[in-house]
Amino acid sequence: MKLISWNVNGLRACLNKGFLDFFQREAPDVLCLQETKLQPHQIELELPGYHQYWNSAEKKGYSGTALFTKMEPLAVTYGIGIPEHDTEGRVITAEYEDFYLVCCYTPNAQRGLTRLDYRMVWEDAFRAYLKELDGKKPVILCGDLNVAHQEIDLKNFKTNRGNAGFTDEERGKMTELLDAGFVDSFRSLYPDVTGAYSWWSYMYHARENNAGWRIDYFICSQRLKDRIADSKILADVMGSDHCPVELDLREEA
Repeated sequence: MKLISWNVNGLRACLNKGFLDFFQREAPDVLCLQETKLQPHQIELELPGYHQYWNSAEKKGYSGTALFTKMEPLAVTYGIGIPEHDTEGRVITAEYEDFYLVCCYTPNAQRGLTRLDYRMVWEDAFRAYLKELDGKKPVILCGDLNVAHQEIDLKNFKTNRGNAGFTDEERGKMTELLDAGFVDSFRSLYPDVTGAYSWWSYMYHARENNAGWRIDYFICSQRLKDRIADSKILADVMGSDHCPVELDLREEA
């Protein structure tokens, strides 16, 4: 099974930058998007053979997630069931026969860390949500989680220490999540690989110089670890300041 996640940084813009060519070429079983930046009525996307699910922010042109899947889920829910966290279209959960798939666009702590306190509240609530799901069946979490977990996960870790996405607090919450029974699929396979990034600033020729951050993930329940065939970063795919990430999952034995 091929699952792909991509922060498209505005789907309408990405459609003009080769999105459909990429989608048709890869033909994933499931594609999860973050930062769609649209309301459902603002787009008509013809994707034959796929079921479409959208979660838009109340604020127009902001945030938003989408999930396109060949296999119709048993159920789909939006948000995490807590009103203060569910107005920005950040989470879609699809229940399949043997796992939950959670598409997430984690809140950014923002310049000056103006939203770090909220981010900490979100992290605790979201981790509790994932643990509750994991108590029922395994979980696959994907999306832009807005944190580089380790120093190896960004180019300039020394100068970015304490900046949004690389604060001790955000990194600590990722550690707490992994310690709660989850595994970072990419690092489980490639613990020492450097230069593997999924986001680059539009400034300073960052992508050209591969001065990036790995902030897009597939996180799996620990008991799915043996089913991870591969975890990829599709860094050659353009169209956004993020690139897609991919999880290849073996069928159950």
